[in-house]
Amino acid sequence: MDAAGHLAEMHLSPGQDGDGPHGRDLLKEFEPGQIQHVLGDAAYDGDETRKAIKGLKAKACIKPSKNRTTRKRYDKTRYRNRNQVERFFNRIKQCRRVATRYEKTIENFASFVWLAALIVDLI
Repeated sequence: MDAAGHLAEMHLSPGQDGDGPHGRDLLKEFEPGQIQHVLGDAAYDGDETRKAIKGLKAKACIKPSKNRTTRKRYDKTRYRNRNQVERFFNRIKQCRRVATRYEKTIENFASFVWLAALIVDLI
């Protein structure tokens, strides 16, 4: 999501996959200096992800996972803004086709996610 809270980029992945590797793939879409901060929950708290964020000259605002041996610091005030992303997903899941994944092909499903994002943006 961009600074205004609009969907900026989307990658679809199988539901059984972990978030970390796909998050790193998404970071590869950006150039160094293009983004300032990366917000993420504990699922993205990996050394590889933090290294990729540092390579983009951005600051990681990721809540450290509970099993991390060395505690990492994060901006708790900025982290609270992550709820915009959670609310966005909640709103697009109000569209039944997105929530239940009726579409058989990934292209059709992605189209409905973009459509739901447009509708949510208009409301």
